[in-house]
Amino acid sequence: MAVKLERRIGIQAPDEVVWEILSDIPGWEVWNPLYPKAQGVIRIGDRWTLDLALRGQPTRTINPVILDWAPYDHIHWRLDMMRGWARTVRFLEIEKMGEENVIFSNGEIFDGLFGPSVAKRMRNPILEGFESLNVALKARAEAIWNERKVSGK
Repeated sequence: MAVKLERRIGIQAPDEVVWEILSDIPGWEVWNPLYPKAQGVIRIGDRWTLDLALRGQPTRTINPVILDWAPYDHIHWRLDMMRGWARTVRFLEIEKMGEENVIFSNGEIFDGLFGPSVAKRMRNPILEGFESLNVALKARAEAIWNERKVSGK
């Protein structure tokens, strides 16, 4: 049975601002504590190179494949581990709540023979990583949006 781990956060900025930050993959190194180095293009089937930084673990490089994406809405990718015995689908999703606010969902579904045991063993560091990404994205998006409102851009 698949296991889902997820963290959500409210962001007081338009979906366009949040998408602008998320879709700038090389720019993740400026703000993203979970993936401090990222390379890739948002294109279905594209393989990304991400450094994954989880508490208590050495930083490791992963190479997920983009499954699906939609502007201002979501990015989904798949990662096969342990020669395919563990698989994950990672999701970054923006839910527009109003003109200037969204709910950002950040999570992963673990499947395959060993996927659920990986999720159980790594649950706390993974959830902490999701939370750190959420907090950093919120701070960046709200700062950009507040600056644009003040400057009138």
